[in-house]
Amino acid sequence: MIPPGTGVTAAYSPLYEPGTEVVEQLQYTEPDGTLVTFMGARPTERHARERGEAWDAPDTGPGRYFTFPTFYFQNRTFGLEIRDEVPAGRQKISVYLHVNDGTFRGTTFSLFRNINNPNVRDFGWSLNYGFNNPLEGNQPICHAGTRDCMMSFTSNWRTSPHSKLKIGDKIELAPAPRLLSPALDGGGERYYSFEQLYVVGKGMRPWYGIAPNLDSEPLPDETLLGGQASVSYNYSEEPHRVFQQMANNIGIKNTKSFVQGRRLFHTSFADGTHSEHPNSNPVFTEHKGQLGPRYNQARCIECHTANGRSAAPAVGARLATLSVLTGAAGAGDTVLPDPTYGWNVQQVPGSASGPSYGVSVASFQKTVRTLADGEQVELVKPVYSFSGPVPSLYSVRQAPQVIGMGLLEAVAEPTILALADPDDANGDGVRGVPHWVNNPETGKVHLGRFGWKATKASVRHQVGDALVKDMGVTSPVFPSVSCQKGSPDCRSTTAATSVSETELQRMSDYLSLIGVPAQRSLRSGYPEGIRVSPEHDVNPPLIQRGSAVFAEARCTSCHTAQLTTSNTHPFAELRDQTIRPYTDLLLHDMGPELADTLTEGQAAPSMWRTQPLWGLGSLKFVQGGAQNVRYLHDGRARTLTEAIMWHGGEAAGSRDRFAALPKADRDALFAFLESL
Repeated sequence: MIPPGTGVTAAYSPLYEPGTEVVEQLQYTEPDGTLVTFMGARPTERHARERGEAWDAPDTGPGRYFTFPTFYFQNRTFGLEIRDEVPAGRQKISVYLHVNDGTFRGTTFSLFRNINNPNVRDFGWSLNYGFNNPLEGNQPICHAGTRDCMMSFTSNWRTSPHSKLKIGDKIELAPAPRLLSPALDGGGERYYSFEQLYVVGKGMRPWYGIAPNLDSEPLPDETLLGGQASVSYNYSEEPHRVFQQMANNIGIKNTKSFVQGRRLFHTSFADGTHSEHPNSNPVFTEHKGQLGPRYNQARCIECHTANGRSAAPAVGARLATLSVLTGAAGAGDTVLPDPTYGWNVQQVPGSASGPSYGVSVASFQKTVRTLADGEQVELVKPVYSFSGPVPSLYSVRQAPQVIGMGLLEAVAEPTILALADPDDANGDGVRGVPHWVNNPETGKVHLGRFGWKATKASVRHQVGDALVKDMGVTSPVFPSVSCQKGSPDCRSTTAATSVSETELQRMSDYLSLIGVPAQRSLRSGYPEGIRVSPEHDVNPPLIQRGSAVFAEARCTSCHTAQLTTSNTHPFAELRDQTIRPYTDLLLHDMGPELADTLTEGQAAPSMWRTQPLWGLGSLKFVQGGAQNVRYLHDGRARTLTEAIMWHGGEAAGSRDRFAALPKADRDALFAFLESL
C-alpha cells in the first residue's frame, strides 16, 4: 500500500519548470506571414519505397531505407530550412541546406514525387536539383555553420502543367548528401536520406502511401500515436527496424544528438566496437574496458533487441538479457540491498576468478483457464534457479521497448495525477496511484514514470540506473559502482565516471527522440497486382471494431488512450503533442498472481505501472518472429491472450469481460492491438 501522505496531493517538484527554454526551434512565423520550418536529416542507404527486390518480384529480403550506414554518427547529419512564403501571399518557397559538421559537396535534392508518370513506383521525382553556393563560385560546396547553399521554386511540380502553390499542397523532400572526396574520416561519401513530406503552409507531416503507387499523403491525426513525432508508414519492408527511427519532426541539431547517442547505445563497453559493422565502423576507444567488475551485457542494445524487448526466456538458459532485481527485508517495511548482489544480480564476472551468479528458468508452472466459449488458455509461470545464493527478495524484469520515452517524459504531472483515483471514488474498482520517487542527483521528489514500477522520474535517471546496474558503467547519475551495491555514500566519489556528462546527455537525448510508429489502421495504395507487405495487410473495419471492444471491456480505465504533452519540455519536438500511448503511467494493484516478492519504493510486490501499448503490433517484427515476443514484466506471457488472462486485482473486471467475449470480438480486439 502507498504510505500515508504520499498520495495524489503529495508535494513534488515538476520535472520541467514553466519557462524551460527549447534546445532547438523547429518552426516559427515571421511578421509578414512567411512560415519557417527546420527539418533534420540523417544518412541512409536507399529510398523509402524500395523493397529488397523489384516491386513486381517475389519477396527476397528487406530494403535498406531504415538502415544506419557505417560512420552514420559523425559528419553526416544535416537539415533543411524551409522558408514558405505562400502563407504571406507570395508564390515562392526557398530551401537552405544546413550541414552539421564538415563540408558537403554535390548534395542533390529531389522534390515532388512524379505521380503523373505511371511507371514511377519505388522512386522518381519531378524536380531534381542541387544546392549551389554563390560564395564558392556557384559550386555545390556547403560548409557547416553557414546557410549559403539554397534553392527555390515558385510552382507546384506535382501537377502537369504546373499549378500555383497553395496552402495544403504536398511536397516530398528527398535530399541526398555527398561528402568531400575523399571523405574526411575514411567513411563513405555518397548517401541517400529520409524522404519527408512537407505540407505548404503547415510544415512536416508523417505520411502514408495512397493510390496511385503509394503517393504521399499526411496520416490522419487519429493514427499518430506519437503525435507529430510519429514515424511514417514504411514501404521498404523493414518493420524489424521501425523502433530505431527518429521522431518525424526532429530538428537539425537534434538529429546530430540522436545519432551520437545511438552510437553509445550500440557501443561495447568492453572493446569499444559498434554492434553494427564492427569491422568497418571506427572503434570507440574511450569506452574500452569500462565494464564494471560484474555486468549482464556489454551494450545497451543487447538487452533491448533492436530497441525492443529482451530475448524470450527459455528453460535452462541464463537470463542474460533480463534484469533480476534483489533486496533484503529491513526494519519495518524498508528494503535493503541484498548482501551478495546489492540491488540486482550482475550475472557475468569481469574476471575468470569471479563467482558465477547466473540466473535461469528451471521450469514453468502451468495452469489452464477456460474462456466462456470453451477455448482453453495455458498460462505458464517461470520458476527460477540461482547458481549463487537465492536472494530473500527478488523480481525478474524483461527489458521494455524504448520508443516514445521522451513523449512520456513530456506529459505534465497534473495531467497524470488527474487520472489517479486512490480511493476509487467512481466505484469502478480501478484506483491508480502515482509513484513518488527521489531524484538521485538532487534529492527532489518527482513523479515516477519509467520502469515496470515507475521508479524512475526521467529518461536521464533511467539511463544512469541501467548503466550502473546492468553493465557496472558509472555516470554522473550514479558515479560509483558501489551505487549498485546500495552504498549510502556512493555519490561521494571524485573519480572520473565511465560515461561523461556530455555522453550521458547524448544517450538521454537519443532515447527521448526515438519516434513511435504510427498506427497501422489504414489500407495503403499499393499498385494493382503488387504484393502487400505483411505489416500493411490490415483490416480497418475489424480494427475499428476492436477499438470499441477495448473500450467496452474497460481496458481504457488503466490503458488511457490519449494524453497531451506539456509546453515545458526542453525538446520542441515533444511539446504540445496529442499522443496515444495507452497508459496512465500510474501504479495499479494487479493481484497476487502477478506479484513477486520485492517492494520498490512505494510500489508493493503486486503493484505495476500501466505498460504503454504503442508499438505492440510491431513486436513480432522487431523480435524476429511472434514466437520470440513476450509480455508482462517477467516475460511469462507468450501471447496477448495469456497476458490478458494473467491480469488480476484492479484489472480482474476487464479480464473477466474479455473472457466472456465471443471469438469474433476477441479477434477484433487483437486486430486493434496488433495495429498499434
